[in-house]
Amino acid sequence: MISHQLGQPPDGPTPDRPRPYPLHATPHTPLRPMWCCRACGQPWPCPMARLLLRSEYEDNRIGLSIYLCGLLYEATRDLYRLNPNDAPAPADMFARFVGWGPYRRHRPVPPGGDCYKGPFLYRRR
Repeated sequence: MISHQLGQPPDGPTPDRPRPYPLHATPHTPLRPMWCCRACGQPWPCPMARLLLRSEYEDNRIGLSIYLCGLLYEATRDLYRLNPNDAPAPADMFARFVGWGPYRRHRPVPPGGDCYKGPFLYRRR
């Protein structure tokens, strides 16, 4: 039996992406702890931030996924601390931060094999 609690992990790096373009414009970075966009006020990542992130990480899609997963963790923690009774659902947070990210191919199905779709297993006919 564990007789102690684990400590809270420290804050990660400050989100500095997407970088502002042009340089004199307000950057589309998150305003923490509310996680809304500094430039347009929409929930971050806003559509413009998503475009900027995709273009910045065009050659490193795995890096984009890792970066977004880290921000998902921090945003969930911040938003839960702000209002624990009305925090966003985990599925909504995943769709907002990670679900729009790099395209993932579906796992190929072997010929004559079973297809796994969600919680169901289908036989190919």
